Amino acid sequence: MAEETTPNQPEQAPTNTEAKATDIPTANAPEPEIAKPDAVSDAPETDTAPKKPAAKRPPKAEAEGDGDAKPAAKRAPKADVDADGAEKPAAKAKKEKPPALEDKPFADFIQQDYLPALKAGLAKQDIADADLSFEKRKINVIGFAQAPECWQVVGRLTSDAQQSREFSIYFFDEKINGQKGFSYSESGGKASTLESFRIDERKVDLGLLVFWTLQRLNAQKWLVRN
Repeated sequence: MAEETTPNQPEQAPTNTEAKATDIPTANAPEPEIAKPDAVSDAPETDTAPKKPAAKRPPKAEAEGDGDAKPAAKRAPKADVDADGAEKPAAKAKKEKPPALEDKPFADFIQQDYLPALKAGLAKQDIADADLSFEKRKINVIGFAQAPECWQVVGRLTSDAQQSREFSIYFFDEKINGQKGFSYSESGGKASTLESFRIDERKVDLGLLVFWTLQRLNAQKWLVRN
């Protein structure tokens, strides 16, 4: 019998174990990754630390012609404006109050203020010829053998009967708020007993001093209208 022969099979080409790279795209190749933008978070920032305010820059000094820096110009103060936008006039400075008459030196107050005011008060009582003086002399009253000197306001009045009357107001402390006394005499005789004159008053002013004097003379019946 003839031996069966098999057709010769083509020899397989040798294969390499390592795959060769090719530029031909294949359907099974994975798609290349595309770079994605960073995700933007809608959540607020968690940084709660207080931020420091930006430092204010000092105004730049202008340079003079020789290169020296000029000091920064000061801004003029804003003028006040009213509701209509009109500029208000600047407020006037308060005037200082003049000192009270009673704050003057004692002698100045008596001669410049008290004597003229007392003379005007006597004129209203129809005693226009009153002779008033301010002098330092001895206390001419009963009971003082050796009378000391003190400042006195002396008033000399002449009545309708041509009778002379004299009164004295004594300022022992040489101030209107200090110890004071009163005495009177008629027809040139010795003065009466010394009496106190408003020594309990703590504060004396010009008006009160004139009023008390007229009141005491009225009690003596020396005013014309009595």
